[in-house]
Amino acid sequence: MTRPTPSPVHDLYAARILDQTALLTSAVAGADRAAPVPGCPGWTLAHLLRHVGGAHRWAETIVRTKATAPVSDEQVNDVTPDEDDDLATLADWLNEGAQRFAQTLRATDEDVPVWTVAPGGTPRFWARRMTFETVVHRFDATAAVGAKYTLDADVAIDGLDEWIEFSTLPQAYESADVRRALTGSGKGLHVHATDAPEGTGEWLIDLSGEPFTWRHAHEKTTTAVRGPLTDLLLLLYQRRSPVPADGIEVLGDEALFADWLTGAGHWLRK
Repeated sequence: MTRPTPSPVHDLYAARILDQTALLTSAVAGADRAAPVPGCPGWTLAHLLRHVGGAHRWAETIVRTKATAPVSDEQVNDVTPDEDDDLATLADWLNEGAQRFAQTLRATDEDVPVWTVAPGGTPRFWARRMTFETVVHRFDATAAVGAKYTLDADVAIDGLDEWIEFSTLPQAYESADVRRALTGSGKGLHVHATDAPEGTGEWLIDLSGEPFTWRHAHEKTTTAVRGPLTDLLLLLYQRRSPVPADGIEVLGDEALFADWLTGAGHWLRK
């Protein structure tokens, strides 16, 4: 039997998924399963854990079966808890799913073709996507219980890379008209993380024409957004507001940033 080629990428993301899941379940230990989740209106903590656990299992199925066509995401969206679901049971279930997904990643070649919802077409897409599905919903869980939330700089930078990369894809937007309204000669956004390690933490999103592109660069453009790494990531996921009170400063064309954030974030609301 041919063994899969060891993948440092899969090892990295498997470790991050396990770490973020463990931090999430630890944060909610002893909490009320009915506690509302501010970042997910209408959801309780029980709904949140059901969603994250379903997402892990969905991605694990895609990678394990090497699916080349869409796989039903019912388990991601059907988040209604059972009557006898308590948080301890759900936390165990969530950790078990994360372990299963991590094991599947580590047992799978990095370059095996699989179906993905955006360009990528390999298990690396799902490894990264589920990492930040967990990262952001861990914030939701900590907000629900009033706990402190911190995130390592390298994880936050990777999350900003992923979101900004998505923002350049046509399928991220509700329509071509929404995307076209953002386009214009000289238009662009400079995102600057004020606490990033030297030589990292700057992004330039070029909206001057099609296709939209992005790169790591320190360049002047029509709009600049500045703030700490973690707050910038939460801003893109609409868990923070673009105001100084949240540690975030928007300079230049503020309306362009607001329109871009809403337009480019449509993929999250599909």
